[in-house]
Amino acid sequence: MITRSIIASTAKLRKIYQLNWYHSAASIDSSTKPHPFNLLDHKDWLSPNEVVKIFETLKDPNSTLTVLNQLSKRKDYKPNEALYASVIDNLSKAKNFDGIEQVMKLIKLEKGCRLSDGFFYNVIRIYGLGAGRINRAIDTLFDMPSYGCWPTPKTFNFVLNLLVNTKQFDVIHEVFMAAGKLGVEIDACCLNIMIKGLCKNGDVNAALQVFDEFPKQNCKPNVRTFSALIHGLCESGRIEEAFSFLEKMETEGVDPDTILINILISGLRKNGRIQESIELFNRMLLKGCEPIPSSYQEVLYALLDSRKYAEAINLTQKMSSKKMVPSFESYKLMISGLCEENLMSDVNLVLKQMIENGFVPKMAMWRQILQCMLSGKTTSYSV
Repeated sequence: MITRSIIASTAKLRKIYQLNWYHSAASIDSSTKPHPFNLLDHKDWLSPNEVVKIFETLKDPNSTLTVLNQLSKRKDYKPNEALYASVIDNLSKAKNFDGIEQVMKLIKLEKGCRLSDGFFYNVIRIYGLGAGRINRAIDTLFDMPSYGCWPTPKTFNFVLNLLVNTKQFDVIHEVFMAAGKLGVEIDACCLNIMIKGLCKNGDVNAALQVFDEFPKQNCKPNVRTFSALIHGLCESGRIEEAFSFLEKMETEGVDPDTILINILISGLRKNGRIQESIELFNRMLLKGCEPIPSSYQEVLYALLDSRKYAEAINLTQKMSSKKMVPSFESYKLMISGLCEENLMSDVNLVLKQMIENGFVPKMAMWRQILQCMLSGKTTSYSV
């Protein structure tokens, strides 16, 4: 009985010691003040899970490299992906991106730790989105094979999309052409990113050439493919070609969505084809396809451009019934046009709606309304 009691007491004390040890490890920091606890003095063997727990419980992420340095000098130090992932996450929280580069160099030198594509995806994401170090993100992608890991299409496409979003158009083609070298199989997502990037850069002809690559790569274009191309063509004033791709979608069995139709409506209006944009919008409604708020706004601008104020007022009322708020600019254009035609009763209607939607008329607008009132004319549209 005495022996059992001693064993139980020892186990209890050991458990308390371990809890205190974790608490001490969590409080290690990189300040100049010496800390009474040191991993080098800890005699117990540390399992991989216990090592990861140390980094997960660190109160100060700035102490990450200090703790890693202590661990690396222990005989039981056997780094794995989980450990390095925790280290990288801590350094990212501390915004110590130079420290991440140090750790990546250390991993390469050790050569004993197998890393997955997911690990590199996280590092590349941190470099690209957290640190704004686009070149390091690209270098990491190209350096993956030297760590014994090859990128998946997901990681490769992330880098491509990062380059498009940050307008690094000069290196997109270089990265794209390296897909084979990196063992990445080109997919529809990759081609879509390239088309989006080329169209953003104003090189629609090159985007059309990429579109021709779909059958060669055994890929099928989707609605995102056509949306990017049609947007690029509309921005270049090539409306007829844009509509030809709308027809091509039907042959490919791809249904247009509201975003794509909105692109066409906007393209028609911006290229002076106002009536066609209104007709396309009405066709959407007849087909039971509910336009998005920006579609309504584009058509509202089209009606105001063509001075169809009665239809414009009707549309703003319909938007309000759908909990959509017309832009301040559209209200400004509407009141200005109504005042020019001395339609005071309609001005009152629009002004009331405008205020209900949270807009405050500016002095110039009030001046215009006052001039309309003093003109003495009271004509109005039948709304």
